[in-house]
Amino acid sequence: MHLVTIGTGPLEIDDVVAVARHGAAVTLSAEAEAEIARSRAVIEALAHDTVPHYGVSTGFGALATRHIPTDLRAQLQRSLVRSHAAGSGPEVEREVVRALMLLRLSTLATGRTGVRLETARAYAALLSAGITPVVHEYGSLGCSGDLAPLSHCALAVMGEGPVRLADGTLTDAGTALRDHGIEPVVLAEKEGLALINGTDGMLGMLALAVDDLRHLLRVADVCAAMSVEGLLGSDDVFAADLHALRPQPGQASSAANIRAVMQGSAIRESHRTEECTRVQDAYSLRCAPQVAGAARDTVDHAARVAGWELASAVDNPVVTPDGRVESNGNFHGAPVAYVLDFLAIVAADVASMSERRTDRFLDPARSHGLPAFLADDPGVDSGHMIAQYTQAAIVSEMKRLAVPASVDSIPSSAMQEDHVSMGWSGARKLRRSVDGLTRVLAVELLTAARGIELRAPLAPSPATAAVVAVLRESVPGVGTDRFLAPEIESAVELVRSGRALAAVEAVTGPLH
Repeated sequence: MHLVTIGTGPLEIDDVVAVARHGAAVTLSAEAEAEIARSRAVIEALAHDTVPHYGVSTGFGALATRHIPTDLRAQLQRSLVRSHAAGSGPEVEREVVRALMLLRLSTLATGRTGVRLETARAYAALLSAGITPVVHEYGSLGCSGDLAPLSHCALAVMGEGPVRLADGTLTDAGTALRDHGIEPVVLAEKEGLALINGTDGMLGMLALAVDDLRHLLRVADVCAAMSVEGLLGSDDVFAADLHALRPQPGQASSAANIRAVMQGSAIRESHRTEECTRVQDAYSLRCAPQVAGAARDTVDHAARVAGWELASAVDNPVVTPDGRVESNGNFHGAPVAYVLDFLAIVAADVASMSERRTDRFLDPARSHGLPAFLADDPGVDSGHMIAQYTQAAIVSEMKRLAVPASVDSIPSSAMQEDHVSMGWSGARKLRRSVDGLTRVLAVELLTAARGIELRAPLAPSPATAAVVAVLRESVPGVGTDRFLAPEIESAVELVRSGRALAAVEAVTGPLH
């Protein structure tokens, strides 16, 4: 199994994906362990100071004015975690919980939080054993970080609360830790606060979304190329010199991908003549690189923000490299919340354009010779009529999900936390948007493949032929109406798994 080493420096998005999605184990570097021990010594020195220090010898949030005597400080940390583990609603996905645990551990490894070494090692042990705390949909306002989700994870490290094993079995944390030889942690000064005061949930979901969208935007280019080809559109508008006139980097990449997929198409060559009376294609065909390209550039911006956040040590207070313990506001999730909202916007727009291309295939007034709804016997058969309805319903939902969460704020903690980021909420809706885009592109792929086959005996490009062939392994070709939902789900799996893109890239080489 792949092993991710966590040091004092930043993780990469690929590391997050490996641990969260593919179950990679983790280990702490020697440098990280040394830095954890060094900062813990600072906290232990402050624990015996007569001057109150926030999070070490005081209460939290609006209760920070109370000085806590030494004999109550372990209870203080336990009470903090138990009371903040107040989530509600459906379980959050395993990959999200693993991502937020990994990112919290990464912050602990910087040595800026003051936790003990055994506490950090316990987090690593849970991740490597595949033990996943049950975290709920609701509870985080994105400031002070993702408090409730992280508290559910801290509770599990203490040996309390429900968890799931690597095989999905639900059990209690005490049993799971005992069966895997992991000692429950008894939290000491500052540790409860250090385990729950971060933006790790929203950042983990951002990293996973960046990975997903980079894949889906290449699929969007494939689908656009197939639609242009099947609708007898022109590839002249994708010429490199035309896109150089507007040097948006994502646009150039998208246009290059479409050219590569359409290369060698006999369908395209069949109407490259003076007899073709169309001067310009519809925007959903002609402007595909402008939209998918702008989406690419937005994803790249989000990835830069994620990179800065992955290099951050988010806690309050923090132990500075020179040994000071300082309060700060770095737990505010605004930087992450903004780009989560940006990505929901571009996902909705790419999906909207995909749905418009699908609709053109189904309308004989605009499909240039194809039967109504691509039906075998229009009137008797409905073809892909309702597949487009499904697409339209998803796109409509995605437009609602594109309404930003980050402009909202609900004061909390007796007005101490009077402005919050709602970044967790932005991340949760983005995950729904990513799923929606996957499904919308799958319907376009399914429809474009059928339209292209109806152009026979004209042959599609080799890349298009490859993706149609892999689709036909699970979905039959043109014929009378069939139960359509399983065919849509097969196409969804083809897109989500990467098999559709792999079929194309086996012909074209890696797309941009």
